[in-house]
Amino acid sequence: MKFNAIALFCGSSDGKSRYGDIATAFGKQCAERNITLIYGGASIGLMGKAATEALKNGGKVIGIAPSFFTPGTVLADFLPEMILVDSMSERKQLFEKMADAFVALPGSFGTMDELFEALTNAQLGLHQKPIAILNAYGYYDHLIAQLAHFEKEGFLHTSHRQLLLIADDMDTLFAKIEQYQYPDQKEWLSKIKTAILLCVAIKN
Repeated sequence: MKFNAIALFCGSSDGKSRYGDIATAFGKQCAERNITLIYGGASIGLMGKAATEALKNGGKVIGIAPSFFTPGTVLADFLPEMILVDSMSERKQLFEKMADAFVALPGSFGTMDELFEALTNAQLGLHQKPIAILNAYGYYDHLIAQLAHFEKEGFLHTSHRQLLLIADDMDTLFAKIEQYQYPDQKEWLSKIKTAILLCVAIKN
């Protein structure tokens, strides 16, 4: 799959220093691969490190941020392109519209919110774009185990679990995104649409 833009989900905090190195390496990789980096527009944390490194290496970076964030502190003032929106929800919608793929580096609540909305929309067939996590230093080991638990207990279809690509290093991450094939969900989506139509019919 050819892709030109990646939406990056990651922490606005630094975390341990080794994670900063990962964010810096990711930003550099995007620039070297001529991939536009779309992210939350922050000047701080892993977000700021990835954006700074991409620009430093001649890459294109677009920030998308809620207008209620403070310019010059939270919001980066060094971006050539910043899109201000009214809400976090609107930001996620633009991520999905503008990006060809989604990547999560280490982060917390905000990162999980963005990651799982992208996964849920892929599950519902609203987009067919690759979604990946970089499991640097085993950061997402517990999340991966939780997804396996969801599947084991009957709450997650195997095909839906396959919507999330998992890579332990940068080269594998980009390779998996490039090779991604959206899983066949025709039967499941057909059942969902039938159930929705039935609910609407009963309500009316």
